[in-house]
Amino acid sequence: PKAAANIDGLLALQGVEEDPVERRKRSVARGRTALDVLDDLKMGLLSGNLDASTVMRLRDAAANLKSSSGDPGLDSLLSEIELRVEVELAKAGQA
Repeated sequence: PKAAANIDGLLALQGVEEDPVERRKRSVARGRTALDVLDDLKMGLLSGNLDASTVMRLRDAAANLKSSSGDPGLDSLLSEIELRVEVELAKAGQA
């Protein structure tokens, strides 16, 4: 019975929602990071010096955009950024 109570406690802790303001801040930061990497990609393509690390950073940025912020408007914007990142990855043959 005691072990079951500990498991119930752990499950209850996992269900605790994080602070919505912090979740939104992290989502905004992830969106900005993705936009920065898209800018780096653009500069690399224009200068003819696109390196593999930029594409890897873009793949990481795409993976990080999938989390919900809890704000429908922000989630919609992040979804649009994610789509642009996925398009650029497909163009680079890395999707």
